Parts: sequence; C-alpha cells; structure tokens
Amino acid sequence: MSTATADSGGRGTKTSRVSKDHKKPTAAALKGAIQLGIGYAVGNLSSKPDRDVLMQDFSVVESVFLPSEGSNMTPAHHFPDFRLKTYAPLAFRYFRELFGIKPDDYLYSICNEPLIELSNSGASSSWFYLTSDDEFIIKTVQHKEAEFLQKLLPGYYMNLNQNPRTLLPKFYGLYCIQCGGVTVRVVVMNNVLPRAMKMHYKYDLKGSSYKRRASRKERSKSSPTFKDLDFQEMHEGLYLDPDTYNAMMKTLQRDCRVLESFKIMDYSLLLGIHVSDRKLLGRGSRCDSKRGQKVLYSTALESIQGNVKDPDPVADDDTFGGIPAKHKDENLLIFLGIIDILQSYRFIKKVEHSWKALVHDGDTVSVHRPGFYADRFLKFMGATVFKKMHPLRGTSSKRKRNSLHAGKSASQEFLSPQKEKKEEKKAQSMDNLDGNFYSSSKHPDLLPKSALSFESTQNDEKDPENSEDRRASSSTIALDDPLQPLSRSQSDSELDVYLPHTDSPRRPSWSRSLVLRPSVRKN
Repeated sequence: MSTATADSGGRGTKTSRVSKDHKKPTAAALKGAIQLGIGYAVGNLSSKPDRDVLMQDFSVVESVFLPSEGSNMTPAHHFPDFRLKTYAPLAFRYFRELFGIKPDDYLYSICNEPLIELSNSGASSSWFYLTSDDEFIIKTVQHKEAEFLQKLLPGYYMNLNQNPRTLLPKFYGLYCIQCGGVTVRVVVMNNVLPRAMKMHYKYDLKGSSYKRRASRKERSKSSPTFKDLDFQEMHEGLYLDPDTYNAMMKTLQRDCRVLESFKIMDYSLLLGIHVSDRKLLGRGSRCDSKRGQKVLYSTALESIQGNVKDPDPVADDDTFGGIPAKHKDENLLIFLGIIDILQSYRFIKKVEHSWKALVHDGDTVSVHRPGFYADRFLKFMGATVFKKMHPLRGTSSKRKRNSLHAGKSASQEFLSPQKEKKEEKKAQSMDNLDGNFYSSSKHPDLLPKSALSFESTQNDEKDPENSEDRRASSSTIALDDPLQPLSRSQSDSELDVYLPHTDSPRRPSWSRSLVLRPSVRKN
C-alpha cells in the first residue's frame, strides 16, 4: 500500500501511481464515496432520538473523516480517503418522513446498486445520478447553490408543512464529499421522469424566447431535450380536461408565488411526454418489480390534485402517475416538475440581465426579476403549453337548456308574489277612476300610449336639452317592464295608472312608460 505524506500546505498526498487518483478521483470512485457517505450519515442519524425541528437545526453542518482503512467510528472501504459533510441532518430527516420515506428504504435505494449516470442537457456543469429503482436523483451543485439551499430551508420547511402537494423539487438530503483534492456537493431530490416510461418528447420550458431552441448537438442525441421555441413548433398545446387544467394552473400559480417570495428566478418546467398509442419501453428485470413510485406525492398526478381524495392503490398501474392529456388525435401521459430553483436574483444575475437587455429585448431573456419572471412563466404555461379541453357541443347545449329552464322557473317563482302586489295596487288605483278609460275627453289627465309617443316627440323637438335624459329614462324603464298595447276588450284590472314623483324640481320622474301628465285641452 502506498504511504501518505504531508505537503507544504498540510494536505495529505499519495506517492507513485495513486497520486494521480487522489488529484482527480475516477467517476466510479466518486460515486462509491457518495453512496458510502450517505449510507454512513443516515445510519448514524438513526441513533439520535426523534424530536421537533428547531430553528438552529437548519444551520447545522456535521463533518466526519472516512479513511480507507477505517476507524473506531467509520467502516473500512476500498475508495480513497474522503471527508463527508452533512447539512441540516435533522431537518432533512423530517422532510423524508413527511414524504413517507423510511430510513431503510432510503438506504436501499441509494446504496444497494451502483448509481446510473445521466447526461446533462442544461447549461450548468452539474452531474446527475439516478438510483437503480428510479426513486431519487442525485445532482451536484455549486457552493453558492448549496449555501442558498441551506438558507432556504426554514421557508421550505414552512411551505411543505402547509402544502406537501407541489411541483417544486423535493429535497431529501444535502451532502459534501471532499476526496483527493476534489470537493463535490450533492443534493438528493425526487425523480420527475421515470425511466420505466418511454418519454417520446422532453422539454425544458422557461417562458422566454431568447436563445430558447435546442442546439444541433442536443438534437442529435437519442433522447434530446427541447426548449420553448421548439415546443411552439412541434406542439400546438397539450389539452387537459377542465378539472385537471384548473388543478394544474392552481398548483403552478401557488408554487411560482412561493419562489417569488424567496426572490428565485431562472427556474424551468421539466416536461416529459409519453404517447400512449406508441410502444412502451421494454421493461427488463429492473422494472418488473417496480409498479410506480413509492414516495408520497412524488408522481405528477398526485402533485396537482391537492383537493382530490387519495385513490385506492392500484396493483398494476401502467401510467406511473402520469397526467392524461391530448394533442390532436394522440392520447398522452405527461410528467412534469419545476427544476433549477437554486438561482436567486443576486448581483451577478442582475448584471447578466442588464447585459443581455442591451443586445436583445429585455423581456424575452430568461434572466429577469422574480416577479416578472413568475408572471411570464405562468402566462406561457397557461396559454401556450397547457390548454383547457372544451366539453362536447351536445353536452354543453343540454346543460345550457337545463340551466335556462331552472333560471326561468326560479324567476317566475320570485316574480309571482310581486305580480299579486301589483294587481292589488292596480285595483286600488282603478277604484279612484270612473267612466271610459280610453276617452281622453272625460279624463284629461289620462293619455293613451299613442298620444304619449306623439307628445313626447313634440316635446323633444321643442326642448332638445331634456330630450336625451327623457329618452335614456324611457328606454331603461321600457327594458325593465315593457307594456303590451292596450285594447278595448281588456279588463279594467289590466290597465296601469301611475302618478308622477316630484323629487326633481326640474320635472317629475316617471316610474313607467304609461304616465299621467297634466295637459290643456285645445278648443
């Protein structure tokens, strides 16, 4: 075995061939160190008693050194020596319990089999690893992102307590591995796109248009990730039934407001589309024992149905919690989640937005202030990406007829007592009148409808200033209660007689289109 020596800086180095490995650990050694470190941290946490999460628990960082030969506290291993840092272990244990993740299941998923390395289609230099059972994604993050996540934890804790059903990333652990002069920080999250389901299309959507098209290199991949402009060209929108659309937009709106309150921007919606009419991905031994994800609220359908009762577990569910949708004549299952939320609108992002705004339209670039970014993101998702499926025309007409019939019946029931009162008032008015109601010579105060129209026309010509007011009042009253033309065969109780109200000093205001007005008989 090679011996360890100390350099002038006090760092441990290895001689001969192993020194190269210590300068840059191999990918296999790094994956093994991550698995071993997480396994040690979770196992060590089981000895600590359960208690409520306190404010200081969010800022705790535990550090332990794991030499390859082992120690009294650590197991021996065949990887290079490394140091493990665990961030906020008690807080993350609470998050795992909130989503129903037992320590044994968490360890089995991460440590049982080698991690699967995934390609990175984004602009960041992050590495992605997937657990063999499709449950968890392990992503490398930068120092600033890890720092920001730790500051975010108290607010994240509060949000998850209020609403565990969310499309935001679900964080299950934050760790740092220092191995051979290389420092790697990793975060364990939920897996949005199950590998057991073939994704015929994948999109990374931000709601912006500046440089939002997949590169030629990305398009040449077997499973490329397209962007906003590609979506508008390839899909005219994904149609959801009204209830699903409303639940989707409500969840997105709530999540965007949470991100805005944390001053977070530049996040994306990762969208996977499976066309149900096409062939499923051939399931191997890895997928035979897995029928959907086991973590609570981890599927797309569970994440948006906050008010829907939990369905009974299905023994053989081939949808994997996908959301049903349609595009033209194709039946789809969509999988989605908000990703890359560890970008705050710090000084460097403000500079980036200002620089891009100089060379392009500032409202179309991805980097923008959090409030504007959230509004643009929601508008794009609600109008371009997701669309509400309209019900069948026959069903709509039938509902409309039923609603009109119900409204008519209700209005008749409401108006019937009013009609009785009106008839009583009419009878009282009729008792005070004698003779022929249709003769203006006997009763000069009573004018027939034709005379009213003629006199109103003459008055409008003589007094143009007041004609507009009278027309407006008359038209409004006529719409409220139109009168039918009177005939001599009608009974006396069918005639309405109304006296003017003298509220206005200028002229009386009339309550109906049939008016009693003093007139002078011309000889």
